[in-house]
Amino acid sequence: MNLARANHSGNGLALACRGLVKRYSDVVAVNGLDLEIRAGECFGLLGPNGAGKTTTIEILEGLNVADAGSVEVLGQCWGAGHDRALRQRLGIQLQETKLTDKLSVLETVTLFRSFYDHGPTPEEVIRRVQLEEKSNAWVVKLSGGQRQRLSVACAMVNDPEVLFLDEPTTGLDPQSRRQLWELIEGYKRLGRTVLLTTHYMDEAQRLCDRVAIMDHGQIIALGTPRELIASLGADHVVEFRVEGEIEPGAVEKLPGVTQARIEGAGVALIVREPHVAIPALLAELERRHLPLAALTTHHATLEDVFVSLTGRTLRDA
Repeated sequence: MNLARANHSGNGLALACRGLVKRYSDVVAVNGLDLEIRAGECFGLLGPNGAGKTTTIEILEGLNVADAGSVEVLGQCWGAGHDRALRQRLGIQLQETKLTDKLSVLETVTLFRSFYDHGPTPEEVIRRVQLEEKSNAWVVKLSGGQRQRLSVACAMVNDPEVLFLDEPTTGLDPQSRRQLWELIEGYKRLGRTVLLTTHYMDEAQRLCDRVAIMDHGQIIALGTPRELIASLGADHVVEFRVEGEIEPGAVEKLPGVTQARIEGAGVALIVREPHVAIPALLAELERRHLPLAALTTHHATLEDVFVSLTGRTLRDA
């Protein structure tokens, strides 16, 4: 790798935007967003559909233009006369990558590799994504998971310093998802920067050094997964359903409970001490003559953080 490709910004940031604004007619997709992503980290950008994640990433990638604000990518700005050189240092995997059905895996990777001045051989890229056995297979013959790995391979053909992955595992089976996780973890171990959007919270907790939760075009929470979960003030969630009706306020003041909310057809409690909160809950339900229909517990997750902040799940449109 030459010196020009190796240089990040002098402040240790791979990506930064300040006061970013993007409007589509009357809709404000990105609303004064400030964000800094450090060189060498895997950074997760989370939020519901329509939160502005994809628009933000497209602006950082140079595929879209902001209405206001500033963007720095590897210490440089788009439109300053060196866009081609900057693109040589980036890898981009879009939500939907349209590949030619009747090209083979090797032909597809070779085509994408031809767009860049530097990078591994097509065969090496195919080996990294574990598609050697499908090297001569047409794209149309690949499974969904294999196509996604090929899509990521096309984003890695130039050995990029920053890799953009926009919902890379959506719709994949568990095994295919884990294969892509291992690929991303391997790339991270090389010291490269990864910007990932995802709707899967287990994915973000496993892969990301830090995450930002975005809603209505703004960052509403930022930190490591552990820090964000700790911000709930409790590390367990108790979900229950009764035969009848009960409002969250009826159980929010029980011992050990820090928060209560409607969750589907039941109620979810954020609790500090499950061994205190659950007996108190059962006693309260008995006092109200409300038979218990279901009860489950789990450790608090990033999705619990998001719902606590916004009142919506990450999959709400």
